Amino acid sequence: MFSHPDHERGGPVAVISGEEDSASPLHHVNHGIITPCTLDAGPDAVVIGMTRIPVVENPQYFRHGHNCNKPATLVQHIKRRDIILKRELGEGAFGKVFLAECYNLSPTKDKMLVAVKTLKDPNLSARKDFQREAELLTNLQHDHIVKFYGVCVDGDPLIMVFEYMKHGDLNKFLRAHGPDAMILVDGQPLQSNGELGLSQMLHIATQIASGMVYLASQHFVHRDLATRNCLVGNGLLVKIGDFGMSRDIYSSDYYRVGGHTMLPIRWMPPESIMYRKFSTESDVWSFGVILWEIFTYGKQPWFQLGNNEVIECITQGRVLERPRICPKEVYDIMLGCWQREPQQRLNIKDIQKVLFAMGKATPVYLDILG
Repeated sequence: MFSHPDHERGGPVAVISGEEDSASPLHHVNHGIITPCTLDAGPDAVVIGMTRIPVVENPQYFRHGHNCNKPATLVQHIKRRDIILKRELGEGAFGKVFLAECYNLSPTKDKMLVAVKTLKDPNLSARKDFQREAELLTNLQHDHIVKFYGVCVDGDPLIMVFEYMKHGDLNKFLRAHGPDAMILVDGQPLQSNGELGLSQMLHIATQIASGMVYLASQHFVHRDLATRNCLVGNGLLVKIGDFGMSRDIYSSDYYRVGGHTMLPIRWMPPESIMYRKFSTESDVWSFGVILWEIFTYGKQPWFQLGNNEVIECITQGRVLERPRICPKEVYDIMLGCWQREPQQRLNIKDIQKVLFAMGKATPVYLDILG
């Protein structure tokens, strides 16, 4: 399952060689002590520091908490007959994501649009992971985290039901609202519907920061924060969420290590690249990169460099340049996220407050975006 990475000898990339898969796990760690409620680490375990932790694919949330002994979570079960698939939205390594109609989900509406994630070929360990992921997602409830409604487990495939975010992922949205955006409709170019201004960019960033403040308060480390893993709804509503499709759709954003570990190195701080250390502080570094993405209308960080050069750059302490349209105060936040020492980085709560204040000083015009 894991083949050893093929590195040039002695190149900088040797710092992240290793056979363990730690790109997209969902873990429950108790300050470095494995507690009885984590499953026994099987052969598919990742080693982080001195802690062996079982790997669970997708989503990217990583539990770093202490409330191991809380009562079991009640995951809502949805009947298969209440889910009507409409069209495919994408595909990830685990299975497909569909747009669907769901009946009897909302007390006020007869039916509503949802996004459903299917799990193909579930073996026993995949089913366990599915159950754990569902419990974890049930506990994550916030205005800026994509809403998880429940599961459908009568028959195959196993299904997870999420709210549907009409405008898709934020990276695609930023590109569609940039200066050089041309949208193709039936193969014909159509000028894009309005360029994002400063106020909207600040509004987007503040909402992601707000979701991150919540994740940090729940002792979650996301590990893969990027605009491709945020979703956009009506009225410029932005939420953190990830259906695990980005590794396929945005494969050039990931660096493949070994058989199937995919690391989002362009969003990772030095300690994550060199030692696979992930923390709330490494999420803050990624948020700095998200800000850079927002202010470049979705450009890929270090787009002019190959993966090995990016690793060299980040580990040697270089940072991304200020985007042309980015105010100095916002670039100062980015630089505060990219301090080499994790404890020197800005706190996500402070970031959210500063962005919110900047946004209040710059009124938000949402009307052009529908």
